[in-house]
Amino acid sequence: MSTKIFFPILAVLFLFVMGGYFLSHPSYEKSLKAKYHYEMGEYKEALALSREAFALDRYNRMAATIMAQSLTSMKYIKYIEDAKKYMKQITAIAAQESILDADKAKIRIIAQIMLSAHLKLAPSVVTDTELVKDASRYQVEFEKLLEKIDK
Repeated sequence: MSTKIFFPILAVLFLFVMGGYFLSHPSYEKSLKAKYHYEMGEYKEALALSREAFALDRYNRMAATIMAQSLTSMKYIKYIEDAKKYMKQITAIAAQESILDADKAKIRIIAQIMLSAHLKLAPSVVTDTELVKDASRYQVEFEKLLEKIDK
């Protein structure tokens, strides 16, 4: 048999064996499901599945990556939820006729907390760009608030 035919056939056979192992091993099967849920924005489900996959096989890099990315995305979601909640509180304070010094101090503390929380967020290439943009938008709003309060 010619080497021009033998090596491509061997390579294809090797890929089929690797693919079969990848699809039949429970750890990688759960990793694929976790990847699907991560891509759909279901980060809690992705985290749970990737943890299960990682528990089955500590060398499953796909599970470890999805686990880390899910945690990162969930941190962004938490930051955005907190930002929305605090913005509602600040809007309620700003709607009053006169803003007391205590309210200004409260707004200043909230803004400082949210700005420091944003510094702790570390996006990666895989992190959803919409989450990163929303978090950055809130960060800019808190910076503007802090500037207005400090004037």
